[in-house]
Amino acid sequence: MTEPGLPKDVPGGLTLRAMVPNAITAAALCMGLTGIRFAVTGEWDKAILAVVAAGVLDGIDGRIARLLKAQSRFGAELDSLADNVSFGVAPALILFLWSLQDLPRLGWFAALAFAIGCALRLARFNARIDLADEPRKAAGFLTGVPAPVGAGLAFLPMYLWVATGREEFREPLLVGGWLVFVGFLLISALPTLTWGRLRPRRSVRLELLAFVGLVGAALLTEPWWTLVAICVVYLALMPVGMAVYARVRRQRAGQNEPGPGEAGPGAV
Repeated sequence: MTEPGLPKDVPGGLTLRAMVPNAITAAALCMGLTGIRFAVTGEWDKAILAVVAAGVLDGIDGRIARLLKAQSRFGAELDSLADNVSFGVAPALILFLWSLQDLPRLGWFAALAFAIGCALRLARFNARIDLADEPRKAAGFLTGVPAPVGAGLAFLPMYLWVATGREEFREPLLVGGWLVFVGFLLISALPTLTWGRLRPRRSVRLELLAFVGLVGAALLTEPWWTLVAICVVYLALMPVGMAVYARVRRQRAGQNEPGPGEAGPGAV
């Protein structure tokens, strides 16, 4: 019998083509688990970079699957499970070991709130994955903050701590409150922008390519301040996404309303 979710012409397993994106997903899972291992030994910068590397791999596995036409239900489920570990469990444990264990009860609840928020977000995404007419998806928006972005935002106090060396950023109450806030963003109904919504004008595309190159160089030379800047820019764009989505909704509502003189439903 063919495993549920796999192509019917491949009895009993995945094709070699389909294994490529799934192997990348498995590598992302290993990166997330390795981040926990680095946190246990107190290698905080390596722990962060392991989760960031998992985010990079997570960003390309789906695109490679679509490029190779190797999408499968198996791959979707594996990706969701890997995301839960790499971007929910791993950041929660890393931040707990780094700061929150100084307040073991409240700190653990803050870590749980983030991990559960990530799991609920992924469950909601899986439940809606086949709904092509889901309003925000159809308009090119996401609902809430994506799991990899949420993990990146959760590490903001650690970025600042590594960059400045100031112990204030390691304060458990500050870290715990921030972690709960990011967990709320994960499960919120806020419309957030996707890459598909960012369509720069032709006149600035070369400048944009140059800017992306500079950001890549900055990640190599000043990784922590660059990650701080990326987090700040993303948070600043969230109100922009809400405003753009509200405008799109008004435009669609106006298009669906019958104009003056048009016959409504039931007119002869």
